[in-house]
Formats: sequence, C-alpha cells, structure tokens
Amino acid sequence: MTDFLLELRSEEIPARMQAKAREDLARLFAAELAKAGIEAGAIVTYATPRRLALIARDLPLETASVSEETKGPRTSAPPQALEGFLRKTGLTQDQLEDRDGIWFAVVEKPGRKTADVLAEAIPVIVRAFPWPKSMRWGAASASTESLRWVRPLQGIVALLGEEVVPCEIAGIASGSATLGHRFHHPGAITIGSAADYIEKLRACHVIVDQDERAGIIRDAAAKLAADAGLELIEDEGLVAENAGLTEWPVPLLGRFDEAFLSVPPEVIQLTARVNQKYFVCRGRDGKLANAFICTANIAASDGGAKIVEGNRKVLAARLSDAKFFYETDLKTRLEDQLPKLEKIVFHEKLGTVADKVERVAKLARWLVEEGIVKSSPQGGKDLASLAERAARLAKADLVTGMVGEFPELQGLMGGYYAAAQGEPKEVAEAIRDHYKPVGQGDDVPTAPVTVAVSLADKLDTIVSMFAVEPPTGSKDPFAVRRSALAVLNLVLLNDLRAEIGKVVQAAVGNFRNLDNPGDGKPNHFLTIAMMSNRLPDFFADRLKVQQREAGVRHDLIDAVFALGGEDDLVRLLARVKALQAFVGTEDGANLLTGYRRAANILKKEGWDAAQQSTSHPGLVPGSNAPQAPAPAEDWMPEQVRHDDLGYEPQPEEAALIAALDTAAPAAAAAVAAEDFEAAMAALATLRAPIDAFFEHVTVNDANREKRAARLALLARIRDAVHGVADFSKIEG
Repeated sequence: MTDFLLELRSEEIPARMQAKAREDLARLFAAELAKAGIEAGAIVTYATPRRLALIARDLPLETASVSEETKGPRTSAPPQALEGFLRKTGLTQDQLEDRDGIWFAVVEKPGRKTADVLAEAIPVIVRAFPWPKSMRWGAASASTESLRWVRPLQGIVALLGEEVVPCEIAGIASGSATLGHRFHHPGAITIGSAADYIEKLRACHVIVDQDERAGIIRDAAAKLAADAGLELIEDEGLVAENAGLTEWPVPLLGRFDEAFLSVPPEVIQLTARVNQKYFVCRGRDGKLANAFICTANIAASDGGAKIVEGNRKVLAARLSDAKFFYETDLKTRLEDQLPKLEKIVFHEKLGTVADKVERVAKLARWLVEEGIVKSSPQGGKDLASLAERAARLAKADLVTGMVGEFPELQGLMGGYYAAAQGEPKEVAEAIRDHYKPVGQGDDVPTAPVTVAVSLADKLDTIVSMFAVEPPTGSKDPFAVRRSALAVLNLVLLNDLRAEIGKVVQAAVGNFRNLDNPGDGKPNHFLTIAMMSNRLPDFFADRLKVQQREAGVRHDLIDAVFALGGEDDLVRLLARVKALQAFVGTEDGANLLTGYRRAANILKKEGWDAAQQSTSHPGLVPGSNAPQAPAPAEDWMPEQVRHDDLGYEPQPEEAALIAALDTAAPAAAAAVAAEDFEAAMAALATLRAPIDAFFEHVTVNDANREKRAARLALLARIRDAVHGVADFSKIEG
C-alpha cells in the first residue's frame, strides 16, 4: 500500500469556487478508481488560491485480477450463433463452458499497475472537471477542443509513493516540482512524496490546508482586536473567503476616520466586507469602532504598515461614497420619493411597485382593524394608521442612492431615514424589519405595526404571484413558498387568530377587475374564486413542510384539516400537537385501533351519513348524541332512545353507551373551549369500554334490531372521535 499525491497548479482560483472544487476532485477521482476496482483508504483534498490538491491514502500497487463472464447462445442454437459469439469473445469452442445447455465465456483479466490506472485517470478528471466558469488560453484556445480550466493550468504533480505518474494534458507534463509562495519563494521546489508535501510547502510560505489558514485568520484577527481594546465582529463567511484569497495569511489592524461613524454601522460593515473583504470591530460600549482588519498574503518586512495604509486609503474612498449617498438621501423625505415608485415595474402583469404599496397599505390597515394584529394600549396612538403609514413608506428606500449601491440594505436604510425624518418609532421599525423573516433562522418580528406590514407585504406577494405565475414542483422564481413559510412564522409566533381563508379573501380583494380587466388585454389572472380556494390548501402544504422540521407528523395535520372549516392556524396547530401527544400514548393507540375497527365495519355495512333516509333518521342513544344513519336494507324505528332499545343491552354495550353519553359532549365542549388536551382526555375514557364492547358484543347480530342499534353505536364512536380529528387520516 502507498499514498498518491495529485496537485493541479494554476493561476488564482476564485475563493468562492474552492470548496466545491475540492468536493468535485474527490468525487471524480474516486469514480475513476472505482472503474478499475480500486478503493482508497481515505481521500483528503486541499485548495489554495493557486493549487487544488488531493492525497489518496493506502492505494494498492496493483489491481487484482478479475474474471469476466459472458453469457452466450444455447448449445442447441444454430452454428451461426455460436460462430458469432466466438468472434465476439475471441475464444474457441473448447474454451467455452456448458452450463445447463447454455454456452458461457469466462475470461481472466490480469491485474494492472495502479500507476497505469492513475496515468489514464488524471487527464479524464481534468478534462471532465465541472467548474462553474472556465476558460481557454494561449494559442490552443483558437480550438473549441482545447483544455478548459478555471484559470490557466500551469503544472501537475502526480506522485505514487515516490514515483512520478507520467501523464500529459494539453502539453503540460506531470512531474514532482511545484512552486512556493508567489513572493516569498517563487522558485521551484521538488516534492518527494505525499508524506512531505504539506511541510515542504509550509517551508516555502504556503499553508496548503484551508482549515488551518481559516484558523490562523480567525484567531489572529480576534487577538488583534482584543489587543486594541476592541471586539471582533465574527463573520465565518469572511474568514473562509480570506482563507481562499491567501496562501500565507497575515491579519493586520488599521483605523479609519471617526467621521465616517456618522454613517449607519451596517453600511460601514457592508462596505468593508463586500468591497474590501475586511473585518470590523466594536468597542466596549457595543458600538462600531473605527477599526478594520485586513488579511495580507505576505509577511511584510515593515510589519505591514504600508499594507495597512494602502488599505485604509481604499476603504476611506469607499466610505466617502457611502457617506455621500447617506447624507444626500437624508435631504429628501421618504414620502417625496414615492412618486418614483410609479416608474418601477413590480411585474409586467401586476403593475408598478406603487400599485403594490397601495395594496399592502390597505391590507395592513385591515389586519389591524379586524383585530387580527393586536397590541397593548398604544398610548393614544392609532395602530391601524401607523400600520398604513409604515406600509406606504416601506418601499420608498428602493429609489435612494444608498440602496441603489447596496441592494442588501433595502428596508434597513428606510428605517434609518424614517427615524431621522421624525417618523414615529413604530413606523421606522416596521420599515426596517418588514422584509423579515427572510429565511430559516431569521428573526421573526413581534412589534404589532411591523407584524401588520410584514404580513400584508408577504400576503400580497403570494396572492399576486399565485395569480400570474404560481409555483410548480420545479419552479418558484418569486420565492412564493418562502413567503408562505414567513407568513406561517409570523402567524404562529405572534399567536395571530385569523382564518387563513378570510385573510386570503381580503388580500385577493385588493386586486380589482382580476376576472374582467376591461382593458382589452389578455386576462393573465386566475379568477378570484380559484385563488381563494387554492391558497388555503397551499398554506396547509407549507404548514406540513414547516412543522415536519419541528417533528410534527404531516398525517395529523391532514387529520385535522380533513374535518373542514379549521383554518385558524394557531388553533389548528394546537389541536395537532395535542393529537400527536395523545396518539403516542397507549390509550391513544388503542382508541385509534378501536376507531378503525368501528369505521371499517360501518364502511362494510354501507353506513354512510350521506345516504341517511329522512324517514329513518337513526338511533339516538343519548339526548344530545349526533344521529347516525341506518343501513338502507334494514328497518329502523323513527326514534329509539336509550331507555327503549327494545331489548336488554349487554353490560359492555350499556357501558359503552354510558361512556359515550359522558365523553362525547365533554370532548365537544373542550374543543369549543380550545382545550384540546382535555378533549383528548375525554376521548381516552372510551378506550376501555370500546375494547370490552368488541371483545364481548357481536355487532352483526342475527337480530336486525340489535344489529342496527349496535351499528348506530359504532357511528357514535366515529362521530365523537371526528369532533377532534379525522382518525382515518392517521397513519400507522
């Protein structure tokens, strides 16, 4: 066994591509070896800006011989078939094996040297490499058949043990020589084997392991900040990016003019991060400090003073632009920016952003006026008016200079501008946070005005996009599903008591003349009725997705939805969670079994409420019990009460009737009071009587009167359970 080293050296590989390139290299390499029946003990990959490397551990020096078997014609087949098979295999008839009247050709293939397998595999891997973007170079680039790589490929190191694996790709021959750091050690170095690869490059100022470089950057940056009495604002994405930009990382701390701190801290951080790849720091007071940390790719003789000064000047220029945008934007009130929104198309079939703002403002006010979004007393403030005001200003920052430069700051800058221009605190916060939650793990707003605007904005997006480009299984260009999940998070976290169908109707109602545009243009919209019917089901599906991650069973959500009329999501989820806790108990599991037995018997007997005869309404073995229909072929008295069944019920039958008389109204009352745990507890009392009933009572008695009464009793079990959930939808 021995180790194999492959290094593909090129000009700078973009940092964002390096992690995926390492994965692809390991995958392609393993696949090529598998074709020859070779499996490495372990595969490790590395990436720096100038090289992509792989070390495969414990490779055999030779592959094992293999026996290949080919099935041929029957021994009774015509001679021509046998002759064709012999030509195909290159064997003679006496070399074939006769197995139960069928010819088989068995060929022993000798093993191959692993070096030969690798020599063939390396060019295949390089030419098949799936870079997101690649290029051709040099004179050969005139041909579309020339080699493509992320940047010009300059060298290949291929060592199996201490021996070079000879191969050549586009005139680049493999060898054992590579280059060290571009500035500290630009000359060639010879690698002896995979064992000394990492340390030889380290001696030449190249740290091959990307995780080690990231650790150096993370620790050194934190220490620099601490030594300056500051705290590093952690950013793992920036750590990884700087590790991908350097082979010998040297973090350095610099300072910028305190005057720039008048700009919102998010602007400074984004400017430093996006444009310059710098870290920023905060002071002991928690506020952003006028300090940055850059990562050099060289250990400078002056300690990095000139590098820091150069980076400070570049950052100052960027921050000057940001400060100019900020101060210029503040000179124009947000409401004066609104006419510009009429020139921005929201969607070609839905009008402008100004049209969307009008719809969102109306819906935000409606959500408050309907009592869906509530709050504690506002000290005389009109919550509905605040919500409408915030909604009207929420998109105004889209036309500001700062958001034009940094689209990531939309909403955030609007909040700053609103606060600076004297808008109420609730309005400024709502503008700032109305896009939230954006994705999984994002903060969910809880301030009432923010909740109203955020909910209205997302509902409008869902309804409008559902009207023109509803999401499909493979396509959701406007992230409608993500908006729906955000709506669910807002509703559930803030305990918003609203029927989703009613809310959807209100959002749909903001679109006028959807069914009949009246302008001579083709109608691109679904009808209002279609949207109103489809969207609650869409939200139900999203609820299943969301709650699956929280460990809630989707079949239980179906069981509650199947009852119909339950689209208050907070109440629905409370019912589902209580149901999940119940069916996980022994009483719940046994009741589910009893329910299924009852439901199956009723189904077999054709006991369907939709077929109930008005002349035979069914047994009512309890004054408040729901009526159950009689089988069409059976005679049933008009009204038979508990006391006049016409026969003496068996003890187990009487016990079940009594249990139902108590449990059914108790469960119904608990459901009405939204005490779903109590409803489940009431149903749990039925478990023992149902078990005893099925053990000792014959439902399909020869006496038709008894049979009908007992089927009615089973229907009462079913109806009592259906008051909580449709147990037929529960799996397992």
